[in-house]
Amino acid sequence: MSTDIIYMARALELAQQAAEAGEVPVGAVIVKNGEVIGEGYNQPIARADPTAHAEIMALRNASSFVNNYRLTGCDLYVTIEPCTMCVGAMVHARIKRIIFGAVETRAGALQSQLQLMDGDHYNHSIDWQGGVLADQCGAIMRGFFREKRK
Repeated sequence: MSTDIIYMARALELAQQAAEAGEVPVGAVIVKNGEVIGEGYNQPIARADPTAHAEIMALRNASSFVNNYRLTGCDLYVTIEPCTMCVGAMVHARIKRIIFGAVETRAGALQSQLQLMDGDHYNHSIDWQGGVLADQCGAIMRGFFREKRK
């Protein structure tokens, strides 16, 4: 099993925690040199904080762990394609690579709506890959919203 799948599976576990808390089920994991240094899941409702996306929570957690706002050499795994805010935060943190599961057709900022890493207008570029455990990542989102509509 590839390491990308292992870390995305952990992000899916975190997404499930978000769902159980009534939050949109997104989970994120940050890895440096094969070690998980940060995790997070969506918490904007519980924290009354519109920035409390899974990626931001993981960035905060990892930054505290290394005692630095720069997370150079780190990979960030997230179950859904990140939004503009989260990609911007990852640029500022100097994340090396973003790996996401399912596309976010309405607000995705890497592939679906915006291609923020395709230009050269930022002072840092992030490699990215989508589609890791995409079916499972998409299924947890679809299931969550199907239950909400009942």
